[in-house]
Amino acid sequence: MSRFNGKKAVVTGGSSGIGLATAKRLLAEGATVLVTGTNPERLKAAEEAGLLTLKNDAGKVEDTTTLAEAVSEKLGSVDACFLNAGFGRFIPIEQVTAEEFDEQFHVNVRGPLLEAKALGPFIVEGGSILLNTSVARELGMPGSSIYAATKGALRTMVRVMAREYAGKKVRVNAVSPGPIDSAFLSRTGMDQASIEGMAKQILSQVPLGRFGTNEDVAAVACFLLSDDAAYVTGSEYKVDGGLTEL
Repeated sequence: MSRFNGKKAVVTGGSSGIGLATAKRLLAEGATVLVTGTNPERLKAAEEAGLLTLKNDAGKVEDTTTLAEAVSEKLGSVDACFLNAGFGRFIPIEQVTAEEFDEQFHVNVRGPLLEAKALGPFIVEGGSILLNTSVARELGMPGSSIYAATKGALRTMVRVMAREYAGKKVRVNAVSPGPIDSAFLSRTGMDQASIEGMAKQILSQVPLGRFGTNEDVAAVACFLLSDDAAYVTGSEYKVDGGLTEL
């Protein structure tokens, strides 16, 4: 496939996980791809795979300017923009702190909003912006109050951005991953016993009976970023094995 021949793409949080899988697929389909991340070793590996790289933290306001400067220098324009950078820690409400709230919202919500603002002038007419939400915003999972709220905010943001960018013929959508590989639970801050219990519980509820893969999400992300989705905007596509719909 060569849907992205001659296209230029940006993937934030693109040095690992869903972001890296999407960036590699974009590259394989012909795009020039700039990925951001915070881990130097992962960025080096991404560069060796043929991706342009930038050390950049979505939670830092000043890095938004750095990102725009890098896009101007390395790409000049953007056809496909995947605002993917984000993280989550699961914390019971009685243990929530203002600092934890601020950190997750700064990375997961403020980051994509300011990145969209900074990169907007570079996105070509007919281009596409994609945000990474999560089915966590619908499930009411214990400990996910902050994380789920950030993803709910992103879903609302997609609708507003889609309206605002429509005049420029730029589409804005979201991909909403469900349980993508069991390793994601290890990044929630839960202990091993809780991780194993939640993994078993989740699998019992997924109609397709397995965890998804980063590549599963990348396939949908690339569809939404491509001209194949030319009449799709303001939408959220779930990649969750039927968890929330069946």
